[in-house]
Amino acid sequence: MSPSRLFLRPVLALAAGMSFAAAAPVHADTTLLNVSYDVARELYKDINPAFVAHWQRTAGEKLTVNQSHGGSSKQIQSVIAGLEADVVTMNQALDVDMLAKSGLASADWRKAFPNGAAPYTTTTIFLVRKGNPKGIKDWNDLARPGVSVVVPNPKVTGNGRYTYLAAWGYALSKGGNDAAARELVGKLFANVPVFDGGGRGATTTFTQRGIGDVLVTFENEATLIDQEVGGDKFDVVYPSVSIDASAPVALVNKVVDKKGSRKQATAYLNFLYSPEGQEIIAKHNFRPRDPAVQKKYASRFPAIKVFTVEEKFGSWDAVHKAHFADGGIYDQIVVKR
Repeated sequence: MSPSRLFLRPVLALAAGMSFAAAAPVHADTTLLNVSYDVARELYKDINPAFVAHWQRTAGEKLTVNQSHGGSSKQIQSVIAGLEADVVTMNQALDVDMLAKSGLASADWRKAFPNGAAPYTTTTIFLVRKGNPKGIKDWNDLARPGVSVVVPNPKVTGNGRYTYLAAWGYALSKGGNDAAARELVGKLFANVPVFDGGGRGATTTFTQRGIGDVLVTFENEATLIDQEVGGDKFDVVYPSVSIDASAPVALVNKVVDKKGSRKQATAYLNFLYSPEGQEIIAKHNFRPRDPAVQKKYASRFPAIKVFTVEEKFGSWDAVHKAHFADGGIYDQIVVKR
């Protein structure tokens, strides 16, 4: 499959600011909207019709599930501004916390579903040109002079934030302190030629525009590219240590109560934990939670040492205040580029 066939429509959707995909006929009893992050669009294109069929069998109700994708923080801001999402399926807890602080999600949203309300996880890895001509093996290689790194914007994407935090945590794991981590991350981001507004935009920059020596992205995205459009073009590289990128979900209380869709929306998120949902998740190269599904697809997911945000940084709230708030460390680093 050619890059244009795989990514043209998502790129056009990004240009429009938002994409929607219907999973059932327009005239249905209930319609749900799942507002999600950028590189999960293919996953939910398969999840949604599977859930619609499941709900028809078990509840006898016709249902439509629409999906919207973009940079994760942009998406949450859209929901806070009035986009009527029944559920959000994000790639970082910070965004769901922002939704909770706005009063749209429960303060204890992590307790509403298993695994801290994260039905799957992934991690951040590298996609390089075939043969890895720059010899990129680990995070420190991304900071070398002459290496061009493609990363989405950490100010508006969870994908970009995970890259930033993974590099920072790598420096700490190698015995460095915050000053050493800041130096490494500063050099890495000085090597970024352009900041895209979403993970899929960064993918297009790397694969179609031919910019960069390495794309830093989620494991599922790198694997998708390598499998579908890679061939003799790309290689996947796993660093020595990376970050756990659990993908949290939540109900948007104000919307489901207004629409009367709480039952359906709750069932939709629970479906992600079902064996059928976990199978679909694994097939899209996200790491499932279900032990049986994990075992079945173990060959897809190489062992990699990971750390969580909480282990290295204390909390997402602390990360936001120190690193990504206006005037924070990230802004200070980028100004010096």
